[in-house]
Amino acid sequence: MTNVLTRAATIAAAMLFATTGAAVGATQASALPSAPACRVADLNLAIGGPDGAAGSLYYPINFTNTSTHTCALRGYPGVSVVDVRHHQIGTSAIRTGEPVDAVAVRPGDSVSAVLRTNSEGVAAGCRPTSTYVKVYPPNSYQAVQIPYHLRVCGAFEISPVQAGD
Repeated sequence: MTNVLTRAATIAAAMLFATTGAAVGATQASALPSAPACRVADLNLAIGGPDGAAGSLYYPINFTNTSTHTCALRGYPGVSVVDVRHHQIGTSAIRTGEPVDAVAVRPGDSVSAVLRTNSEGVAAGCRPTSTYVKVYPPNSYQAVQIPYHLRVCGAFEISPVQAGD
């Protein structure tokens, strides 16, 4: 959970950078140039429990490499919430504006992106609770629907995939 809060601080710093142009925080190491892009078949996707701070809830989306080879992810996942009929509820998550780096994912290792929304009561306009969170890994046209009850209130943002979970 502490790592999620650290990532939340990184997201806030990136948003500050996007609005002020001031550099805050460190950048990630790039992936091996020869590592092929991770495919959905190479990955197990899971959503961790929420961590709250300053009226926001942060949910890590973990991408675990289940293949026998190192692969790379670079960029933002596509994320939306869907109902029991697999229909999207509201708009997809917007990108935080953080810098993007390629991240090598060795077999058995995980990387994550952080999904942020507001706590109920902090922001108006809560959507119905989802049955699934639909996630497209970065640069993929194939989605995974993860069973998860998530209530989006106000902001709905996603960070790029980064090392760590």
